[in-house]
Amino acid sequence: MLGKNTASTVTLDMSGLSCPAPLIGAKKIVNDIEPGQSLLLVSDCPGTADDLFAWARQTGNEVTVSDRMADGRTAYLITRGSGQKTAPVANVTLDMRGATCPGPILEAKKVLDGMRAGEILMLASNCPGTTDDVIAWTRTTALELVDRVETAPGDIEFYLRKK
Repeated sequence: MLGKNTASTVTLDMSGLSCPAPLIGAKKIVNDIEPGQSLLLVSDCPGTADDLFAWARQTGNEVTVSDRMADGRTAYLITRGSGQKTAPVANVTLDMRGATCPGPILEAKKVLDGMRAGEILMLASNCPGTTDDVIAWTRTTALELVDRVETAPGDIEFYLRKK
């Protein structure tokens, strides 16, 4: 199931319960554990992932691992954050969901070329290669990856500051 570096403080099996029950159960337990501790939630409800990612984004908690199990259930490792997390404020938003690599990076470069130093571009992408591309790109250019937020499974918002 989950790797060795994914220890949880508490395990909650919500198999057989439909949404929003897994989210409600997770919320109750995560609220009672200390920041940095984790809950392993097991669910077979197909809507659990969307619920968890949206909730985590609003609360500053993090869904660090999701792993499909052989029996069709999914295990989610949820780590309690220190409080409310708010994404950086973007000056420009570029939604490239549906575009394949290298499209998101090429379009982001065009937009960033027209931005001033210190401004932030929010690049939304669901291309699996974009994360590696953004990390490599920011290492070799005058860009800073301010934040990366997974808003749903596979949908990521990258906040890039032009230096």
